[in-house]
Amino acid sequence: MRITVSAHDDTRRLVVLAVDDELPGLDQLTHCLRSNPHVGRVFQALDASEALRLLGSDDQELAERKARGLPPVDAVFADLDMPGLSGMEMSRVFAALSPAPELVFVTGHAEEAVNAFDLGAVDYVLKPARQDRLDRAISRVLDKLNSAPPPEAPGSGADPVRPDEEVIPVELAGTTKLIPRSSVRWVEAQGDYARLFTTEGSHLVRIPLAQLEERWEKAGFVRIHRSFLVALGLITELRMGQGGYQVVIGDEEKVLPVSRRHTRELKDRLVGSSRNG
Repeated sequence: MRITVSAHDDTRRLVVLAVDDELPGLDQLTHCLRSNPHVGRVFQALDASEALRLLGSDDQELAERKARGLPPVDAVFADLDMPGLSGMEMSRVFAALSPAPELVFVTGHAEEAVNAFDLGAVDYVLKPARQDRLDRAISRVLDKLNSAPPPEAPGSGADPVRPDEEVIPVELAGTTKLIPRSSVRWVEAQGDYARLFTTEGSHLVRIPLAQLEERWEKAGFVRIHRSFLVALGLITELRMGQGGYQVVIGDEEKVLPVSRRHTRELKDRLVGSSRNG
């Protein structure tokens, strides 16, 4: 994730995310955004996966916004034509958030405008984007934000997709499927890859298990073995087996081994979870 901060330090100014898989286009878009006096901070992402990871990052300002019931960023300025997860698919994830950031598409494809506005996009800017045209898009974002009701306090209403939810894009025969982290029950290491086991099946992703362990620790996942990462809240039993400790996932849905080096930490996490429960 690349972050640039404008010279304006007024915290009331917009926090925005710029997404474009071509670096010259991303830099140009970021320059125009930073040149607008209503923009205070610009996050950059070179693809949709990087943009989605931003939602679950440890950035202090983003965490404070979520705590105040705000979306992670005020607006997303995204290209449409990107490899892997397209800008439209990525924006459907952003649009499902509650609260959701405003969407502005900056693209060279005019034919997707109808679909973009069906998604609730505030504006649709054709490349090459001029400063005055992006300024108008930012004004529309401000008008939309100023006319919106004040944000609800966290926990005060329904939240179909949490702002801190991470979504993992999985490629399946040319189709990109979005797997929410909350649907993952356990993960198994397979070399440089990891297999995500969900209620609907399993999905192979090119992410090392150690990286998922670090990213998902605060979301309640615990390492129980060099090959397994488990959602702590789904463990129903820790028991001694013939080869050592084992955990039971759900109603005997799956039994996984626990290595000696991870046994103490697992017990501590389970006891702490029980006390906090």
